[in-house]
Amino acid sequence: MYKQNNAKKSYIVTVGGKTREYPAGITFGEIARAYQKEYPEQIVLAVRDGKIRELFKKVDRDCTVDFLTLADNTGHKTYNRTAILIFMKAVHEVVGVDKIERIKVEFSIGNGLYCSKKGDFDVTDELVAKIKARMQEYVDRDLYVMKRSYSLDEAKRIFAEQNMPDKVKLFKYRGSSTVNVYNLDGYKDYYYGYMLPSTGYVKHFDLQKYDDGFMLILPERKNPNMVNEFKPLPKLYNAMSMAGDWGGKLGVDTVADLNDAIRAGKFGELVLVQEALQERRISEIASDIVARGGVKFVMIAGPTSSGKTSFSHRLSIQLRTHGLVPHAIGVDDYFVDREKTPLQPNGDYDFECLEAIDIKQFNEDMLKLLDGERVELPTFNFVTGKREYKGNFKQLGPDDVLVIEGIHGLNDKMSYALPEDSKYKIYISELTSLNIDEHNRIPTTDGRLLRRLVRDARTRGATAKRTIGMWDAVRRGEEENIFPFQESADATFNSALIYELAVLKQYAEPLLYSIERGEPEYFEAVRLLKFLSYFLGVDTQGLPNNSIVREFVGGSCFKV
Repeated sequence: MYKQNNAKKSYIVTVGGKTREYPAGITFGEIARAYQKEYPEQIVLAVRDGKIRELFKKVDRDCTVDFLTLADNTGHKTYNRTAILIFMKAVHEVVGVDKIERIKVEFSIGNGLYCSKKGDFDVTDELVAKIKARMQEYVDRDLYVMKRSYSLDEAKRIFAEQNMPDKVKLFKYRGSSTVNVYNLDGYKDYYYGYMLPSTGYVKHFDLQKYDDGFMLILPERKNPNMVNEFKPLPKLYNAMSMAGDWGGKLGVDTVADLNDAIRAGKFGELVLVQEALQERRISEIASDIVARGGVKFVMIAGPTSSGKTSFSHRLSIQLRTHGLVPHAIGVDDYFVDREKTPLQPNGDYDFECLEAIDIKQFNEDMLKLLDGERVELPTFNFVTGKREYKGNFKQLGPDDVLVIEGIHGLNDKMSYALPEDSKYKIYISELTSLNIDEHNRIPTTDGRLLRRLVRDARTRGATAKRTIGMWDAVRRGEEENIFPFQESADATFNSALIYELAVLKQYAEPLLYSIERGEPEYFEAVRLLKFLSYFLGVDTQGLPNNSIVREFVGGSCFKV
């Protein structure tokens, strides 16, 4: 007796209001080619009935389809992820698997991804040229990227054979019984996130020798069709390298290492050592300020959710141990009156541009303080949108120093009238060195976004949808007003805590689950939830009340 074959021979697909019938077995990539001319950038992913599908996936039902391009956040990440896969395959083929102990994607520097190496080989310009040529060969051949689901045990076996113990260790904490493995012409690897269908999509990249590793240079999202010149940022690189060294000393390089520490009951010890390392760095910065002599203005700047307020309090305590008397000055109190605030293109107030600050009045007041005069400082009323004077007088003595926190602190236009030797500039950011595994790094922006999600919900009643929705605008403000000046800082402070994502997890997950499918922020919420699923969660019991993470989860001894 034969079973009747009821498989459909075709499917109805609606794209942009246009409905067509396609034969069974057609891929989303084949459909995308028919619509590419309607999109200004390269299509890289499909969205089937609100769910992202890779372009090599086949249509298996009647559906409505939209597309994501390189200009979309998810699409840009997909391009970078595929470029890393191509780079990894090329390194292993050119160098030889037997000579490689580890190739690790460490962190981003501008438009470059720094990749360290460990093994029986040296990174030379000649080797880099060979690897780059091999990558270009893969792109020219337009090799397919294959995806296959394996059982957990089979995936562990595959990566054990490929000398990738970090992935084997990671899968110990995987809740699912299967693992999706990508195969590029025989080279197998694991990545959390989507992939392009073939190597031909990665048209733009560069590879350079940097320090004793590699710098993989990729297009920026705002201009995805070209690779801009790589500009070294030595101070940022040194800060990130220091963070990696700390992780190595703590024995925590990856999420699995952190999970192992939690499982073994060593989390409390890890917290104490990490906090001590941060306090030592704060002490070093305070000592440098004192050693300079004549510093009256400590300018602290960094992107959102870097922990600037907690850091400024802790730095002030360290300055007191040297006999100085620090006073906090809020740059926000020098906002121009609301009606004078510049507007963004969408009509919203642009509170992050330099013109939103009355820099003339700020410099006049600071110069008077520097000259020993008694000055009444303003307070900005955020309800009325006006500056007010309420008898807040300041006069600097020989041991007094002003600690000034604001996003423009590194921009000399903000403090144009102040003598250079009277200023000490500090750049602070959450520069996480923790990786998912050696080929899957954690972007520093993810840590800051999760911090902000948790803090905004706790202190402002803001939803995750709102925080994610405004994140692109926040990032644009940082790229315009903060990042261009980070290398001018006298000191860089990394506020990342190697354990913090295990703490933030249980605060962030309920907020992210509130975002529904179909909402614009849904894809980012799903990505962050997948990311957090790798971590074992811990509570805040035992965290020091002066910890920077307390600024976000609550319980800080500082007014934050």
